[in-house]
Amino acid sequence: MNFRKHLETSWHLFVEHLMILIFMTLAMMVVSALTLGILAPAVAAGYINSIIGLVRQGREPSIQDIFSQMRLWLPLLAFAIAAMILCLIGYVIFFPFGILIACALTFACIYVLPLMCDQQLGLQEAIRKSWKMAVSGEIIDHLVLVVLFLGISAIGGSVFIGSFVTTPFATILLASVYTEKVNQQPY
Repeated sequence: MNFRKHLETSWHLFVEHLMILIFMTLAMMVVSALTLGILAPAVAAGYINSIIGLVRQGREPSIQDIFSQMRLWLPLLAFAIAAMILCLIGYVIFFPFGILIACALTFACIYVLPLMCDQQLGLQEAIRKSWKMAVSGEIIDHLVLVVLFLGISAIGGSVFIGSFVTTPFATILLASVYTEKVNQQPY
């Protein structure tokens, strides 16, 4: 996988649509905060669906797009709660074990939101397909994506305002890799 091409594509799309991406990210964060995180998974799904449209078809994202996947609210909320409880148990047992669980979940489930939005899959099928996409082909490529996605997100997350830049960039990178992987092989 050519990550240089994906990074360049991500940067180009990010710069070209900078203002709307920042406003979408702000809207997603505000909605998530105002609902105490209850709508966070659904607006994140709408966010990534909009970014996939940008990467695949060059479609201009809009703030209303973050509300486009509300049908996924309940399964994504249940998944988020289950993942949070699993990580919390890991942290309580042994802190590095909790980090390992979080990394394993990210490795296995990084494509869950794109699959549920793009291919209209249910949660269980999206998890299975995400796992297949993660372990098929070059696993090192998938590890590089996970490290880049988490690293870029962590850099922005360390400073609140940084999230407005790194969240859209990392999401465009994820959507770019996802689009390539879906177009390459049937899973």
